Amino acid sequence: MNETNVSPLVALVDNLARHATISNEDRAGLLELPYATRRFEAGSYLVREGDTPEHCRMLISGVACRHKISGEGLRQIVSIHVPGDLIDLQQLYIETADHNVQTLTHCVVVSIPRVELREFAADRPSVAQAIVAIVLFELAISREWLLNIGRRDARTRIAHFLCELAARLGRTGATSGQPFELPMTQEQLGDALGLTVVHINRMLKTLVRDGLIEHNKKGVTIPDWESLVEIADFNARYLHLDTRPPVSDEVVKLIGDRYRADTLSRCVDHRWTVQIY
Repeated sequence: MNETNVSPLVALVDNLARHATISNEDRAGLLELPYATRRFEAGSYLVREGDTPEHCRMLISGVACRHKISGEGLRQIVSIHVPGDLIDLQQLYIETADHNVQTLTHCVVVSIPRVELREFAADRPSVAQAIVAIVLFELAISREWLLNIGRRDARTRIAHFLCELAARLGRTGATSGQPFELPMTQEQLGDALGLTVVHINRMLKTLVRDGLIEHNKKGVTIPDWESLVEIADFNARYLHLDTRPPVSDEVVKLIGDRYRADTLSRCVDHRWTVQIY
């Protein structure tokens, strides 16, 4: 079977199973939810403030951001979303969006009808528990971002942001020294970190000069992960990156011969090695 025939909901099952113990029957049920897959160009809005979204979306590939616009038209990026993230989970229970979600790169997004997912979770406590856990983990990241913007200097802010992005893309530890793309302009970095473009540019050059990062058009390389972590005051605890088992062979049997276990496993692993545009 070709990998393109594998349901993108496999990544949804894996994401939820990282946060709660979900039975094989519930995993199979999740894989049978209705969905639609769509591609978006960079700069596309997935959610606009004031919208009443009818779907809950998950990012399959690419990078997106959540942001707010001030009364003066100034943007503050409040979070970054990477492949595998459920990007508007709160809309399951809150009718009107109070923020914007916009793509930073070309993105592939899977949409699940909000009502169907909410009703499914209402009948399955473990799925509801996983959804609550994901929302709580997003709050943990928000707290760290508040600390980063409010109490760290510019150099530390940028270093911390790079550490977080690398960690969430699975680019730490054994893969230290491998490049990853930084899919943001300096203006967008400034909107995320509360800094001017001039300040962002100066601090990136400082990190390069000190040998903490290598930065070019191909992306960012962290040659010495431990040194950058120390400079960044970075502790990955708030990311809660510990994992649970991915989709099991039993799930494959429950949902029939449409999916093969080895293909499902590769699909789940691909979430962390996906090429970012």
